Amino acid sequence: MTAKKPLALPSLKLILLAAVAGVVAGAAAVYVKETGYGNGGGETAALAGECEAAKGQAAALAPFTTGEVAAMVAAQKPLSLQNVAFKGVDDKALSIKDFAGRTVLLNLWATWCIPCREEMPALNSLQKSLGNERFEVVAVNIDTGDDEKPKSFRTETGIDALGFYRDSTMGVFNALKKEGLAFGLPATLLIDGKGCLLGAMNGPARWDSEDAKGLIKAATGA
Repeated sequence: MTAKKPLALPSLKLILLAAVAGVVAGAAAVYVKETGYGNGGGETAALAGECEAAKGQAAALAPFTTGEVAAMVAAQKPLSLQNVAFKGVDDKALSIKDFAGRTVLLNLWATWCIPCREEMPALNSLQKSLGNERFEVVAVNIDTGDDEKPKSFRTETGIDALGFYRDSTMGVFNALKKEGLAFGLPATLLIDGKGCLLGAMNGPARWDSEDAKGLIKAATGA
């Protein structure tokens, strides 16, 4: 069995795919643009001590990162993401801290990202199947500009179970990029109820598969 790569070392294939996707979409700047850190990431080290216990849980999830979610890599060190920020409905300021008590599957996506578009219905289905007071799929759109494109895409594809979360400043992407967690889109992180990282993956997955549901159930203790 091939060992999984540490989170901080993206494969050359992932980097090339991300670059190609950006060029095709006319948005290559997404992968090099720095809009300023200041998205809570600077405080993650100070909060890491609160996430020591998450290391054990992350390791326990390893048997469930197979099949359709085999690319999910367990967190290698304690890392708090509770201050990673974005916007909700009516431009309301939110952060992972607002989801305290819930396991979160944080997904970053954009309308110009073809793999993102393809996996959104599966994320919607996962939320319909397992979403409750203990678990939520938090899909954050990072298109620049206004809300028209992401809202139109959601309507056209029947995305009706996912909350509408946005960050047109790219701050959330850059914060996770600095932590070595986001190399392109889509990027997906599994976060526990205290805001601690459990695992991360770059690239799409079949989130409506039994493999994905098994991973989420294991993470939530369902």
